[in-house]
Amino acid sequence: MNHRGIEFTVAKTAIPGIWQWQFRIGEQIKSGRTETKIDLLAIRRVQLRIDRELKRWVGRPPEPPAR
Repeated sequence: MNHRGIEFTVAKTAIPGIWQWQFRIGEQIKSGRTETKIDLLAIRRVQLRIDRELKRWVGRPPEPPAR
């Protein structure tokens, strides 16, 4: 899936009601879990997390290129 140009994944786990998520901004990978029975709510929570992380990136100097 994509939110504001950031690719992310949300997947069910073996535990009912627990969702695993992951996304990447720059070289930083964020991942975690959220608890809900509704798949759309799990997706929305990840989108909100992406929004928070993007706000943190505003004003940061660009990362140096990888060697």
